Amino acid sequence: MDRLTFFSFFPPSLSHIMAKKPLLCLLILLAVIAVAGATSSSGAELDYSKLSGIIIPGFASTQLRAWSILDCPYSPLDFNPLDLVWLDTTKLLSAVNCWLKCMVLDPYNQTDHPDCKSRPDIGLSGITELDPGYITGPLSSVWKEWIKWCIEFGIEANAIIAVPYDWRLSPSMLEERDLYFHKLKLTFETAYKLRGGPSLVFAHSLGNHVFRYFLEWLKLEIAPKHYNQWLDQHIHAYFAVGAPLLGAIETIEATLSGFTFGLPISEGTARSMFNSFGSALWMLPFSKYCRTDNKYWKHFYGGRHVGKQTYKCDEQEFQSNFSGWPTKIINIEIPSAKEIPESNLSSMECGLPTQLSFSAREISDGTFFKAIEDYDPDSKRLLHLLQKSYLGDPVLNPLTPWDRPPIKNVFCIYGSDSKTKVGYYFAPSGKPYPDNWIITDVIYEFEGSLMSRSGTLVEGKIGPISGDETVPYLSLSLCKNWLGPKVNITRAPQSEHDGSDVQIKLNVEHHHEEDIVPKMTRLPRVKYITYYEDSESLPGKRTAIWELDKANHRNIVRSPVLMRELWLEMWHDIHPDAKLEFVTKAKRGPLRDEDCYWDYGKARCAWPDYCEYRYVFGDVHLGQSCRLRYTTAEVLSHYL
Repeated sequence: MDRLTFFSFFPPSLSHIMAKKPLLCLLILLAVIAVAGATSSSGAELDYSKLSGIIIPGFASTQLRAWSILDCPYSPLDFNPLDLVWLDTTKLLSAVNCWLKCMVLDPYNQTDHPDCKSRPDIGLSGITELDPGYITGPLSSVWKEWIKWCIEFGIEANAIIAVPYDWRLSPSMLEERDLYFHKLKLTFETAYKLRGGPSLVFAHSLGNHVFRYFLEWLKLEIAPKHYNQWLDQHIHAYFAVGAPLLGAIETIEATLSGFTFGLPISEGTARSMFNSFGSALWMLPFSKYCRTDNKYWKHFYGGRHVGKQTYKCDEQEFQSNFSGWPTKIINIEIPSAKEIPESNLSSMECGLPTQLSFSAREISDGTFFKAIEDYDPDSKRLLHLLQKSYLGDPVLNPLTPWDRPPIKNVFCIYGSDSKTKVGYYFAPSGKPYPDNWIITDVIYEFEGSLMSRSGTLVEGKIGPISGDETVPYLSLSLCKNWLGPKVNITRAPQSEHDGSDVQIKLNVEHHHEEDIVPKMTRLPRVKYITYYEDSESLPGKRTAIWELDKANHRNIVRSPVLMRELWLEMWHDIHPDAKLEFVTKAKRGPLRDEDCYWDYGKARCAWPDYCEYRYVFGDVHLGQSCRLRYTTAEVLSHYL
């Protein structure tokens, strides 16, 4: 191309300048190329080899190891540095008092027991199996199946990063004692430098609250004009799995009567241990109509900081009977103060009982703990912790509703349609602390109704479906507020399918602050997954909600269905030939050899389009000899 022909591609005014000043021409051309290159590198085409996955585990999902020497009397098993504490069932059974010393914290200042201290393990080994062993390993497995799935699909060892934390601590203490959020920021930046691309965040249960607090903490570490730029550079997608966005009801049970997690300890022991943790109140249920002004962000927007944060509730809070929840969360009998002699105010056996009921707002703002302060020794400690570490947290009051995180791609994933607790009835047990309360009844949400433990129907505001056995549907589905006014909804079977039972509704109208429920059919005995997808309301951002029928809260991260869907979505996102905003739901076939099986009715491998019979020495049954016809890449190419 000669000089005149080259200049003819530019406007006349610019070509005249170029002809007169060739050096200036070269500088302009280089600048244009640089800008174009930067634009293309940050576009939709992502390099698969550059992505990282960062896992933030949930409550009690990280190993804790001893960081001191503790001699346990009357037991041959002592605690030495790096010995497993959470969870070592052998030492728990043989020396429970020693074990508790390594677990409990001071309820006021969150320091370790004078005789023993524990710290979270590091790396992937700290979150895969809590109690490794031939029998206990599979029972305590958390993220192990997830890691195996990644390895099967060729993910590099340095591409999956676990960020365990001490799940006993309050959010502010995580930073104060362990600099956890500083380290998490460095983890994202290190992953970006190591692999050259952004990360995918996988958070489960309490891990979502940890990640939310990190996003707020980050605002105070990065200049406001660079905040969104940092997020876009370091985080490609956020997968919120089983997020208790409005808290979890079982936190109340653990606080008042104890939750043993299936361990061989009494409920009273479990209660004493749980209430010593700073994180005990992190998942308290709270109202979606009440918010707290941020203490520090006022400075960035020209506001004037006056005193403490203000806790404000909308009119809807006082117009609704239950803070938007299905029913009153706590119904508790306490002795009548008029009937109790002044010298015996702490006695639980005196006076006529008075039943009080408390909504989510009255729990999260401390009203409930103040009401039972004279009858329960833990209430004063919990009220102090609530005021210091939550309501008065300068970074964020975690007991306030979420907004959509400012991340390009957000996927909110949870189980549904299982029998889930939504309320409790407590009464004095007549026993001393910590067994001074007893649960007299439980209210569940299930199959479109509220029912007591005895099966009696209860009046209240029931949602369209129920939760995931641990977190109520109202709390899990709050992320539907992150969807825009037009939503595409797809319902498909969770198992492999040919598309005949897939239902699709496009551009369904969705009003903010209202649930969106598709009018779709359900076949009996079929577990479905319902997708709510929006890629238009926020330019350059995508939001998706996945509801998995019957997926259990604690086991959802081990669900093969979830791992399959996550993998297909990630594969779709990074593939340059992807044509749709989200991965197609038209069909689901086997992705691995393990997904192929023998169909005894037809005397052949099931899914013949995907699987074939191919015996390999060592196979012990027909299903084991059913293997994929094609390579993994060829199979995945069908989902673009």
